[in-house]
Amino acid sequence: MNTVAELLQPVELDLEDLLTDLRSLIGAGHPILQAAAEHLFSAGGKRLRPGIVLLISRALSLDGDLSARHRRLAEITEMIHTASLVHDDVVDEAATRRGVETVHSRFNHRVAVLAGDFLFAQASWHLANLDNLDVVKLLSRVIMDLADGEVKQGLYRYDSGQSFSTYLEKSYCKTASLIANSTQAAGVLSCQSDEKLKLLHHFGRQLGLAFQVVDDILDFTSNDQQLGKPSASDLASGYLTAPALYALEEKPALAGLIEREFSGEGDLAQALELVRDSEAIYRARELAKSFARESKDAIQWLPESTFSNALFELPDFVLSRLY
Repeated sequence: MNTVAELLQPVELDLEDLLTDLRSLIGAGHPILQAAAEHLFSAGGKRLRPGIVLLISRALSLDGDLSARHRRLAEITEMIHTASLVHDDVVDEAATRRGVETVHSRFNHRVAVLAGDFLFAQASWHLANLDNLDVVKLLSRVIMDLADGEVKQGLYRYDSGQSFSTYLEKSYCKTASLIANSTQAAGVLSCQSDEKLKLLHHFGRQLGLAFQVVDDILDFTSNDQQLGKPSASDLASGYLTAPALYALEEKPALAGLIEREFSGEGDLAQALELVRDSEAIYRARELAKSFARESKDAIQWLPESTFSNALFELPDFVLSRLY
């Protein structure tokens, strides 16, 4: 499995419809917000999150058909994800995302914040119109988690004393919550049992955590071209991820460099050297593998189909980015 597009191939046509629908849903609003939203949806994202919702929805459907509510759920998922990216880019002051200018570089900060708010509001409105209170609860939780994760990330910058569980909570909020809750919501719309809903949530949670840990490892092992942003940018910004936290257990000298926010000459290079000279990357890889394995185990009950087969391959695909 080489690319996201190949993996999502069974729902390729659904994803094309999704983009068309998203453009019309954003529709006639404020011209600048509309331009910003259009720009986002055409920015050639991987559409992994709505893709997962569509795969689960079709895998759970007796005749393989997709209901209008499942389609709308996938659209809401993409709106929430995109809104969070716009706000993330403003907070991180990123100039590009996926090789395309970010909204605040193309317009300005004010438009970017408003465009993000606009998409969150649109998502909430369409969510309420699904007329399913359980689904509303699951996805409004995601919007809370995204904000919570962003705040936590800011609060723990350059804090070498933070616990590993703080890092995992923040990763859950920022990355895994949307996958876990939207996957469970697809199960709710398909009238699955409570036990299966828990398993769907667990699948999304562990997959999201594996995804985040892999991202955090790549920040230390990839070059700028592969990442689409400067490597080690998380560490430089004071965001301590799995490799840095594991390295701190072995290399106490790292704490001093972090606490003084890499203000000395050569501090960041020395910190990178300490991380790479420890077991940290290996341990983080093992952690990602265990999350991926648990994610796969959680959906073994899905009936055999091209859709469930694609879902079984997802955790391995997430890990394959490491090699």
